[in-house]
Amino acid sequence: MAHPLAVFDLDGTLIDTAPDLVDSLNHTIAAAGLEPVTYSDLTWLVGHGAKAMIERSFALRGKPLAEEDYPAMLQRFITHYQGGMPGKGKPYDGVLAAMERLRQAGFRLAVCTNKMEGLARTLIGTNGLTDHFHAITGGDTFSVRKPDAAHLIGTIERAGGDISRTVMIGDSLNDMLVAANAGVPSIAVDFGYSDRPVAALSPSLIISHYDALTVETITNLWQK
Repeated sequence: MAHPLAVFDLDGTLIDTAPDLVDSLNHTIAAAGLEPVTYSDLTWLVGHGAKAMIERSFALRGKPLAEEDYPAMLQRFITHYQGGMPGKGKPYDGVLAAMERLRQAGFRLAVCTNKMEGLARTLIGTNGLTDHFHAITGGDTFSVRKPDAAHLIGTIERAGGDISRTVMIGDSLNDMLVAANAGVPSIAVDFGYSDRPVAALSPSLIISHYDALTVETITNLWQK
């Protein structure tokens, strides 16, 4: 039997990874002599996986990244980022209590992120969260990634979820778009890394703290 399902984005939604992403990006681009990026740059850089973060960091500094240089840069990023886990980032306030509320009400939980699956699993594991999730999928799990509906639909299937009783929780345009493309409601957190106000992303609901993520809140979205 399919279950009600809450699907979470990872960076900027479950875990505040900004300090570690900035550190690893700066370690990576330093090899090319680029000026460091800052937290204020991160909202434009994050959300499409490590490759896009690296490419956008180079573009931000006005230096295109040559295709032949990309593999070494990616490996430099992965080595630094994975080696520093769990790092400085922590789960957002209230998220563990919110997940427990949903679990006790019969929900399953999943993660759908554009971060590489291996990095996502390591990050989730080093934060002690793995056992909460029935599925964890990344930007390289399938042949497509968010905002393609197939990424979210594949996550729902792996988690044993009911798509008619699924909600997507995230902080960025990709999260709201993948929900809309898959035909499920979306909840935007306003404390993540969006490069614009989340109200402009047309979510079904906005929350400012995980205390507001309740069974009633979600079931009300399904009834609309």
